[in-house]
Amino acid sequence: MSGFPGVFDLADAAAYGRWRDSKLSRAARSVADLVVEVQDIAHLSDAEHAALAGRVAHSGMAVYAEPPKAGRDDKAALRALAGRFGLAGLDSNHLADDDGVTPLSVHRDGIRSRYIPYTERPIAWHTDGYYNPPERTVRALLLHCARPAAQGGANRLMDHEILYILLRDEDPELIRVLMAPDAMTIPGNDEDGMQRPATTGPVFSVDGLGNLHMRYTARTRSIEWSEAARPAADAIRRLLETPSPFIFEHVLQPGQGLVSNNPLHTREPFADDSARPRLLYRARFHDRIQDQS
Repeated sequence: MSGFPGVFDLADAAAYGRWRDSKLSRAARSVADLVVEVQDIAHLSDAEHAALAGRVAHSGMAVYAEPPKAGRDDKAALRALAGRFGLAGLDSNHLADDDGVTPLSVHRDGIRSRYIPYTERPIAWHTDGYYNPPERTVRALLLHCARPAAQGGANRLMDHEILYILLRDEDPELIRVLMAPDAMTIPGNDEDGMQRPATTGPVFSVDGLGNLHMRYTARTRSIEWSEAARPAADAIRRLLETPSPFIFEHVLQPGQGLVSNNPLHTREPFADDSARPRLLYRARFHDRIQDQS
């Protein structure tokens, strides 16, 4: 979807217009448009793989739904699914398990309890790895639900390419400042052995294959926006807070998961059942799921 010459060049309105029209004509308009029924994510059929890949190509994401597999190693199945899409560069972050896959559940104490993904609290709009340095950019994100929360925990999702279109159509200058190398700075973190330096970079960038990436968080605490980018940050916030057919909400159920190129997403607050606490597995990759449509 992002391979047209000059698509993201603000001076090439014709190329952008062709890409824009194609993107909007094929983009999902509901969660139902994203869902693919599969039998086993560890052993996708060619048809299942093509259906998921097509949705990722058109909308940046797909939701699979398989019959729950009692006793299966879901982490191994998730890694097999990633391999099917050519994803190999796991982002082994500080809080991931040794295999690079992160179990997301509530922690009442320890290092993980200090971070919002391991609590019941809501998580604002963001793309994963927004604090990573450029050499560790997170381009793909997989989630698998083993157990949902007793109540709540919905994700809202939006393809960042759609947000790019909305911003560029409103005012190309918004895109210009968001692509500047000093647009957004994330402060460093030297606690708990993280030793993560501050990272400054663009919100929108284009990789060597012409694919658009977005680095973003709606957090306000300690986030530093350049003076030029502040109006654009306000525009992003306004668009994400406005009802849109391109913003989807879904609670992953057992056996369901997300295959994506790291779109914008949130998580609503939730309440756990102590007997069956919420458990999702997350795998983040430095590679991108390539367009095979």
